Amino acid sequence: MGVLRPPTTGHDVELAALAATGDRAAFGELVRRHGSAVRGLLRRLGADSATADDVAQDAFLVGFEQIADYRGEGAFGGWIKKTAARLYLRKVKRDSRLIFSDTAPEEQPPPLGDTPGDRLDLDEALKGLSRGERLCVSLCYGADWSHAEAAEALNIPIGTVKSHVKRGLDKLRARLAPPTDGSARREGHG
Repeated sequence: MGVLRPPTTGHDVELAALAATGDRAAFGELVRRHGSAVRGLLRRLGADSATADDVAQDAFLVGFEQIADYRGEGAFGGWIKKTAARLYLRKVKRDSRLIFSDTAPEEQPPPLGDTPGDRLDLDEALKGLSRGERLCVSLCYGADWSHAEAAEALNIPIGTVKSHVKRGLDKLRARLAPPTDGSARREGHG
């Protein structure tokens, strides 16, 4: 008998079908392919690195247990990201840190660098959003959830989700827009 090696080629649907038969190597390849994207989504939702790693691991364990439910009708990455996002939201709710309010004071964005070579990326820009805005934008755009799915998962009205998404996207556009005068962009207008 030859040595079994994990498949490194093949479509995610094929790997998922193999994993559904108990092929751990096939599922391991799915984890390898999608692990960093799942952890990235969790960090964008607000998880610190350790929490993102823990929740991602839990999501893949759930994914392995429920792999037979994945039919390949959508991308495997999207399927596992939805699982991870749901697990993270449950954790946040359980830890009683999730507070949504349209009247809550807005968090101040982190200061931008003063040198033209400084690079502002999406992760840094997301830190400037309120918790509600960050969760709603990340769920609707990062995890590809509908507004209705986000509203249901967060237990808030759909209008609140839409408001958080709109405000969040407006802030991200303003924050990520290139400077118009050619100089380094600075916070505050004076």
